[in-house]
Amino acid sequence: MKANENQKELSQKELQQKVNHLQILEHNLQNFLLQKQTLQLQILEIDNALKELETLKDEPYKIVGNIMIKTDKAKLIKDLNSKKETSELRLKTIDRQETELRNKASEIQQLILKEVK
Repeated sequence: MKANENQKELSQKELQQKVNHLQILEHNLQNFLLQKQTLQLQILEIDNALKELETLKDEPYKIVGNIMIKTDKAKLIKDLNSKKETSELRLKTIDRQETELRNKASEIQQLILKEVK
């Protein structure tokens, strides 16, 4: 009878570990969502800046620290496109990681539900 109780207790510990792991995964998913939103906002701002540069006739200014500096339009466009490309790559990486994390969380959730029943 003691072996049965020990096995039940071990199962409870394992179940609690799975629940804790699931909570950590859910927290990580929330962090990924925040990072995605930040990157999507950056990409949107870059797109808006690029559109403004298309219609701009004068030399553009760029904010560096607390000052505005006159800058070359072509160089600024190149810099913005580079930043956009980097942000899009990071976004794709986060999407891939998020998908993997969601799948893992789903597997653990199924295991927990199976254990509880």
